Parts: sequence; structure tokens; C-alpha cells
Amino acid sequence: MMAGMETLFTVGHGTSSQADFTALLRSAGVTSLVDVRIGPGSRKHPHFGKDLMAEWLPDAGIGYRWEKRLGGFRKLPPDSPDTALRNESFRAYAGYMRTGDFLAAAAELVAGSQAVRTAIMCSETLWWRCHRRLISDHCLLLAGQPVEHLMPPGKAVPHVPTKGVRVLGHELRYDVAG
Repeated sequence: MMAGMETLFTVGHGTSSQADFTALLRSAGVTSLVDVRIGPGSRKHPHFGKDLMAEWLPDAGIGYRWEKRLGGFRKLPPDSPDTALRNESFRAYAGYMRTGDFLAAAAELVAGSQAVRTAIMCSETLWWRCHRRLISDHCLLLAGQPVEHLMPPGKAVPHVPTKGVRVLGHELRYDVAG
């Protein structure tokens, strides 16, 4: 890790109430939330829709922005080298992480999170079942940025790189057997 790098946090909104979610972010001192859902809405939990979050989060002192370029649900390339990832959607996202769009958005995320205490958010509560896990690998292994996953009721779990990942030049490959 690079000396002096600020911690990036990840969080999944799950079934949280607006108050509980805000309290979880505040417990880590988060003042900026980057939404990494490809479709930033929720029928079951409408308060987690992009437009409403853009209203109530700033009212709570937390900035909000949607970053579509970091969203999940990508198309699996036919020649994916990321064979250590058994989940097809993770393999697809790992391939997407080598694109210019992802790399630019990830660089902006890392830079922005050095100025403001930042969390990335998706809907899945469990970070290991979400593409936040792969974004965390990128930030930790390629940018040297510490990453912690916020879990209710206010616990922060340090990110451990995904099994099977290796750094290959300036990108990640998930191809280590074991």
C-alpha cells in the first residue's frame, strides 16, 4: 500500500432503512457515496432509488453520485482468462475491469476518495457476493488503497484479495488455480 492512502469503504444497502443506512455510513465517517449499481433503483426499497438518494443523502451531509462505469452485470467475453472465478457474472466483470471505461472510472474513484471519505455502494449486503469485491481488489492491489467493507450494525471488515487473483502488469487476472 502507498503511504498515506485514505481507506475506501464499500457498503450494500440491502433492506436497510434510510436512518440505519445513514448511521452505518456515519459510523465510518463517510461523507461521499458513489453508487456502483448498473441500474440505480429499487422497487422493494424505493428510498434507495438514485433520484431520492440524491436528495436525502446530501440532507444528511453525505454527497451522492452514480457512477455507471463501475456498475455490474457485464457481458462475459468468450475468451475470458479469469478461470479462477467460478461465478460467470464475476468473470464477466473481471473482463470488463480491463476496459478503458472501467480504468478511468476506477482512477477517478481512487483520486476522489483521497479528498473525501468515500464509500462505494451496491444493493447486495454481503460484499463477497457483489462486484464491489472485484472493485476492491483493483483499488487494493493496483492502486495500493486500503479497502474496508461496512457491515451492519457498524462493523468494518478489511478487504482480503479474492482467491486466485494476481497482478499482471497494470491489470488483474483471476487465473491462479488453487
